Amino acid sequence: MAANMYRVGDYVYFENSSSNPYLIRRIEELNKTATGNVEAKVVCFYRRRDISNTLIMLADKHAKEIEEESETTVEPDLTDKQKHQLKHRELFLSRQYESLPATHIRGKCSVALLNETESVLSYLDKEDTFFYSLVYDPSVKTLLADKGEIRVGPRYQADIPEMLSEGESDEREQSKLEVKVWDPNSPLTDRQIDQFLVVARAVGTFARALDCSSSVRQPSLHMSAAAASRDITLFHAMDTLYRHSYDLSSAISVLVPLGGPVLCRDEMEEWSASEATLFEEALEKYGKDFNDIRQDFLPWKSLTSIIEYYYMWKTTDRYVQQKRLKAAEAESKLKQVYIPTYSKPNPNQISTSNGKPGTVNGAVGTTFQPQNPLLGRACESCYATQSHQWYSWGPPNMQCRLCATCWLYWKKYGGLKMPTQSEEEKLSPSPPTEDPRVRSHMSRQATQGMPVRNTGSPKSAVKTRQAFFLHTTYFTKFARQVCKNTLRLRQAARRPFVPINYAAIRAEYADRHAENSGSPLKSKSTRKPLACIIGYLEIHPSKKPSVIRSTPTLQTPTTKRMLTTPNHTTLSILGKRNYSHHNGLGELTCCVSD
Repeated sequence: MAANMYRVGDYVYFENSSSNPYLIRRIEELNKTATGNVEAKVVCFYRRRDISNTLIMLADKHAKEIEEESETTVEPDLTDKQKHQLKHRELFLSRQYESLPATHIRGKCSVALLNETESVLSYLDKEDTFFYSLVYDPSVKTLLADKGEIRVGPRYQADIPEMLSEGESDEREQSKLEVKVWDPNSPLTDRQIDQFLVVARAVGTFARALDCSSSVRQPSLHMSAAAASRDITLFHAMDTLYRHSYDLSSAISVLVPLGGPVLCRDEMEEWSASEATLFEEALEKYGKDFNDIRQDFLPWKSLTSIIEYYYMWKTTDRYVQQKRLKAAEAESKLKQVYIPTYSKPNPNQISTSNGKPGTVNGAVGTTFQPQNPLLGRACESCYATQSHQWYSWGPPNMQCRLCATCWLYWKKYGGLKMPTQSEEEKLSPSPPTEDPRVRSHMSRQATQGMPVRNTGSPKSAVKTRQAFFLHTTYFTKFARQVCKNTLRLRQAARRPFVPINYAAIRAEYADRHAENSGSPLKSKSTRKPLACIIGYLEIHPSKKPSVIRSTPTLQTPTTKRMLTTPNHTTLSILGKRNYSHHNGLGELTCCVSD
């Protein structure tokens, strides 16, 4: 019963999507609508997956600075798994409010400001426990340190200098030190000081009666006397006594100079009615965050002026009236609400009664099959192959799944229990030969919670859509390096549907191999050396080799055969020129007798 009772101030899980992780919110108000439903006004918390990569880098930098500055605690060495899960426990507070149906509450959690004196492992040891240290502004996409952090540690303590000995000069800059404004050992008695303060209040009341702007703001004598009795008048009177060495006659003459009585006004009198209204609206929105109040509502006021006005405003009847109104409103609002345990089946549950559990996990068309096809592939997080319930996870085209335990972890903490391959590469130094574009692509997917294929498949790869795998032979890989002159990859890429002349590539490789090793490869047709061709042309300068073009028959004698260099007249990687032209042989053929 108590577990299902939710009160104002509780941190709770909200479910806005059946496949996405829970939202983490803090209940500020519980309101009953006209239809009888209960809505919760909540403060939003954001996870790491909800902010940009730039802000995540900024948060990591802030955490590293805190760790370096911390001198009181020594953090133990965390494993990769603990570092991975610790990121799921970090949240970012925001000043954003929203209203959500109370029926979407799925449980309670705990959120606390990061305590620098405690070990971070204390957050991992407790279930449903989160921490935050930065404030996220979703409107301007910024991260700021929380103003409410507890300043614990030696870096927040004052440095007390050693006591000066007699006769030793003080080398400190006197203008930055405190100034004495009152002497408790004055010749005046307490009664005489009180009488002087009464005179100062009377002078202040009379001065407000003479001032036009003050008479408009305090039209009655009672209001003028109350304004004259505030601290600003008393501080001025006591400072006057100190500056005149507690001489009453001299101090009174200063209170009422020749030009008229001295008027001292504080922030309550300096502010206009419209500025006071803006301040109350800002206080309702931001609370005591005076920096945000000044930035968004009163930029023409100084921070000191706003703080002074706040503490003076708390002594007015206006503050007392608003406090009573809020108390009355709080009495009329709900204090708690009972939400029964949500028991409806999740749409992402995988039914095992349809006879297709083996096709739930893995890419379509993959050749890998598990030993038991009825079990399907392993869980994407813990690699388990058996679970009482499976849940589909990730894009539908990838057909990934999680076991029941990892699905609950995903819903609560917004990530997988075990680090993926890309996150392991980020935690450990990656090899220098890795393509940085691929690494950044995988990191971006892992940061945003995209599924990364790392289990149950013989070929682990990132798949954002239906992908294919290009398998090349060793001969192809070797030909790319050896036969660069013939195998022009850029030209071949521009004409992907034209077949590559593999015979020319094979012939060039055979020639290069023969030159390097000294033992030419045996092949059916070999190139004649250049010296043989030049000698043939010197002997037969005007004759052209005759090519017998006759239909072969059974009676045709085979006394001589012509060996011709293969004429590749089809379009190939060499363009319109054939292999003979490319090697400078033209249409030359050689006759070789048997």
